[in-house]
Amino acid sequence: MMEAIRGFWVASVTPLATDGSVDSTKLAAHAKQLFSRGIDGVVLFGTTGEGTSFTAAERIATIEAVLKAGVAPERIGIGGGFPAITDGIALTRAVLGLGLRHVLLLPPYFDRNVTPEGIEDAFAAIIDGVGDDRLRASLYHIPQVSGVAIPTSVAANLRKRYGKVVAGLKDSSGDFKEFQAFRNAAPDLAITVGNEADIARAIAAGGAGTICGMANVVPELVKAMVDGKDVEARMQAAIDVVDKTPSLVATLKAILAAQTGDASWLRVRPPLRALSDGAAFQRKLDALMAPAIA
Repeated sequence: MMEAIRGFWVASVTPLATDGSVDSTKLAAHAKQLFSRGIDGVVLFGTTGEGTSFTAAERIATIEAVLKAGVAPERIGIGGGFPAITDGIALTRAVLGLGLRHVLLLPPYFDRNVTPEGIEDAFAAIIDGVGDDRLRASLYHIPQVSGVAIPTSVAANLRKRYGKVVAGLKDSSGDFKEFQAFRNAAPDLAITVGNEADIARAIAAGGAGTICGMANVVPELVKAMVDGKDVEARMQAAIDVVDKTPSLVATLKAILAAQTGDASWLRVRPPLRALSDGAAFQRKLDALMAPAIA
């Protein structure tokens, strides 16, 4: 059993049925086809998966369905971000009972003026409330989205307090200096990056790998980054294709709709709005992927 998230993990998008509920069958199939293309695991209900738009009950029910569809629990992580600490405790307890261990924990994200001590208190309240040594938590640092940064001191203190229960940290800040600061402050944490352009240098600097969204649509390109191949320019060009759109999530879903010929991939939950020009994005990505990555 993996003690921390390492290697190549995908921050999965969440397919939706016509009524806006999770299409668990399609989600399980998406995970399996990603595994067949070299991915180690999937994180469900993170930022790319519209996680904060789903209740704890919806997330738990989806995990149950995906497990029944044959996805192994050790290959699944789940986004556990909630403003309410009690929701974080309830979700984490439930998924541990289903055999998962990897939970990504956002700091409570409504109050933007909290102190480092308060952020540490919030994480500690979840871990203490769960009270289960099976947990392998990853702190989730994405301040440009959540509005609340995780101070490096908090990451270091939590690792000292809880040992392997606080297994890792996902740095999605997009600032490599922040990755380096976390590595220096808490070298025992398995630190993954969300910014695809940083994957190769993060791994070279002792990072644990990646949990990223672009792998939903260009997994081979991301895998080449993980493997240390010289594809940084291609990766940056692929990021640029989707970077200036109103919503990365909606764009990735539009590309999946174009790739699969299945328009149901376009569905998103409000406040996001669906895009319909995935074919144009896909043509640009196709051009970047030619010639094929050796």
